[in-house]
Amino acid sequence: MFQPNLMEAGHLHLLDMAPNTFENDIARIRDDDFDRATKSNDDQDPHTKKKRHRHTQHQIQEMKAFFKECPHPDNKKRKELSRELGLEPLQVKYWFQNKRSQMKTQRELHESTQLRNEIEKLRADNLRYKEALGSASCPNCGGPIAMGEISFNEAEKQLIIEIAVAAMEELIRMAQMGEPLWMTSLDGNTTVFNEDEYIRTFPRVAPKPNNHFKCEASRESAVVIMNHINLVEILMDVNQWSTVFSGIVSRVMTLEVLSTGVAGNYNGALQAMTAEFQVPSPLVPTRESYYVRYCKQHADGTWVVVDDSLDTLRPNPAPRSCQRRPSGCLIQEMPNGYSKVTWVEHVNVDELGVHNLYKQLVNSGNAFGAKRWVTTLDRQCERLASSLASNIPTGDVGVITNQEGRKSMLKFAERMVISFYTGVSASTTHTWTTLSGTRADDVQVMTRKSVDDPGRPPGIVLSVATSFWLPVPPKRWDILFNGGIVQEMAHITNGRDTGNCVSLLRSANSSQSNMLILQESCTDQTASFVIYAPVDIVSMNVVLNGSDPDYVALLPFGFAILPDGGGMGDSGSGGSLLTVAFQILVDSAPTAKLSLGSVATVNNLIACTVERIKAALSCDTT
Repeated sequence: MFQPNLMEAGHLHLLDMAPNTFENDIARIRDDDFDRATKSNDDQDPHTKKKRHRHTQHQIQEMKAFFKECPHPDNKKRKELSRELGLEPLQVKYWFQNKRSQMKTQRELHESTQLRNEIEKLRADNLRYKEALGSASCPNCGGPIAMGEISFNEAEKQLIIEIAVAAMEELIRMAQMGEPLWMTSLDGNTTVFNEDEYIRTFPRVAPKPNNHFKCEASRESAVVIMNHINLVEILMDVNQWSTVFSGIVSRVMTLEVLSTGVAGNYNGALQAMTAEFQVPSPLVPTRESYYVRYCKQHADGTWVVVDDSLDTLRPNPAPRSCQRRPSGCLIQEMPNGYSKVTWVEHVNVDELGVHNLYKQLVNSGNAFGAKRWVTTLDRQCERLASSLASNIPTGDVGVITNQEGRKSMLKFAERMVISFYTGVSASTTHTWTTLSGTRADDVQVMTRKSVDDPGRPPGIVLSVATSFWLPVPPKRWDILFNGGIVQEMAHITNGRDTGNCVSLLRSANSSQSNMLILQESCTDQTASFVIYAPVDIVSMNVVLNGSDPDYVALLPFGFAILPDGGGMGDSGSGGSLLTVAFQILVDSAPTAKLSLGSVATVNNLIACTVERIKAALSCDTT
């Protein structure tokens, strides 16, 4: 498990929900049927079949009670039970086999009934939404509702609705099904997707665009500290969604809102979107997807948000690098403001552009898979809970207790982190250039002009990044403070792991006494980050007093640490993939041209940084 230097985290247990009275009655009736059938078999004509022993009511009740505690008794327990009840061990064995078979049949019947009911509801919803979309009107003026820029004709809208409803049915089944669709790996640590079984189960599967595309699917569950309504809002509001998942979502745009939902919430909301998904390195191209997102509340209080590709709507001769199959999550309300999230991530993807350094990680499914989405969501929920906390202990030195100051500093750090991700993304909107003959590994550079951006100093900003492999398992990277005595002035803890925090640092060796360093460090099972930005004391005091930090300019630098894909188990073995990235203002005039001297300076800076990291880890720097 990739969880560097984590302290022992508390475990959250789901509450066992007792079946309702109706289900208890059904179970009792079926038990009675089973007992009658057993007795009936015992009373068969001796001329047609050998007479079997008829179990007494006492024997049946005792075996039922034992079954509740141990449905799979071993040979020793069966012998003990047979002696107590006056039965042969073989009779006890057959009774338990028959009872298990009966329970399995009951469970499958119950699940099948539930699924049939959900399908009927989805079909009814489909008809209802067709009518609603055709007659929607503004509650204020009575006129037609403006849904944004119209990009689909009526036939296409109808097809999108059908795609969304079918996708939701498929997602619910994929989230709930077990073997043989989802198989447990030989080591028992991971769940493996059975593509052949998927094709048999869902015959509507569209063919892959070409031979370069491969199927990638994963499933993960977790209990997070956020209520279900807020989670739904985050997933359906693209601004919140892209902020919470800024390490995964590099770019997103809503093409058209086909339905805003009913009853004042997102139940029934439907929107067409395009997005790019990223790994924090210039060496892994983003995955661009074009899809519909559909949200639905179900009768049992579960919310479902599903995505499905719209590439078949208007066939493209040059298909996108990633086509989303039904993907998304089931959100179930839990006590005390918690939610259980079951996430399914399923795509057809072209990985030809992935650098060899990252192929093992991408092929493992952990670069873009469900585990990364769920662990990111869990960490961000903890971060949000920390920002809203009111019972902050006052005894610790450096802890920021001012509520407005905490929110402002966390917002400032959040913008710094998003800017860092943007500076290392291989998005289709970025053009990276590889520097040859450098002292370090391949160095990528990119220039951007900053004009009228209050969050970034005006001028020419040079982004420079390099990614390389280290033969050490991912762990806490204290060496990334780059030497010198660093004094922590203030900090805000962001969750169970004390290493997840936002800090305000001062370097004792710095010649600029008016400068501080804002730092955010975070880690989960799939990635770790240490990100910094220099900020002057005057601006930082404004932030700590609770003022809006969006107008404080910053240029972040830092480190992204990922597992190499070779050791994703609990042992945390395997190497690390480290990305070092800087953003530097090379000229304050936006119209200036980038000089070769500036490139050489940042190239030397990043090369020296890489060498110092390798030396600190006792790695070969040749």
